[in-house]
Amino acid sequence: MKTEFYNHANSKQPEETSSLYSLNYENALHFEQLEHQLRSSIEESVAEGNYAVAIALINQLISLRPNRAMDYNNRGLMYLRNNQLAEALRDLTHALEIDPKLDSAYNNRANCYVAQGNLKAAISDYDTALDLNPANIRAWINQGITFRDMGSYDLAISNFDIALIISHSLQERVYGERGRAYHLRGDWNCAVADYKQALELLADKPELLSYQHKVETWLTGLLHPIFSN
Repeated sequence: MKTEFYNHANSKQPEETSSLYSLNYENALHFEQLEHQLRSSIEESVAEGNYAVAIALINQLISLRPNRAMDYNNRGLMYLRNNQLAEALRDLTHALEIDPKLDSAYNNRANCYVAQGNLKAAISDYDTALDLNPANIRAWINQGITFRDMGSYDLAISNFDIALIISHSLQERVYGERGRAYHLRGDWNCAVADYKQALELLADKPELLSYQHKVETWLTGLLHPIFSN
């Protein structure tokens, strides 16, 4: 008769494995809930303009997931909005070291270069962002504004034209910024038309009231230069 030896270690293994699986599942669930709560809190802080709080919350996210490029990208953007340019540039560059194809990080780093006055570096990063993602509407707009600031009005207007073709989002900003480019180039009829189109779109967006006032100031300066001074 074949004897089967009773192995105490083997007899406990299913229970231990089950307990370990349950523990790992609970930890993973807790981790996901914590991450979700952090991201929700970050969105609320950004909406309220509390960028320092958002940075502190993203710090916790990065401690949980230290190799996520998007989190460094987002923290870099918060640093930029909080006027911490050195920290912003560091985070955005690190995000691109993790993921060299993250087009939004190139756009954000270009914005950082603009804030530093390094417009040539900014144009280069905008170009890379658009090479990676030609549908990045913000990169088209931001590069157009930068071209305009450099006095390259034709290039700026070309960017805004493309932005209007590829997307229906942010059109109020595209018309406003293209109007400004026409204005500075001396094409006043085109500028007035774009300013009015931007203001028509902005009328339904009270959250963009400050930008509406900006476009109104540009239009007033064009139509009534004496009263705008």
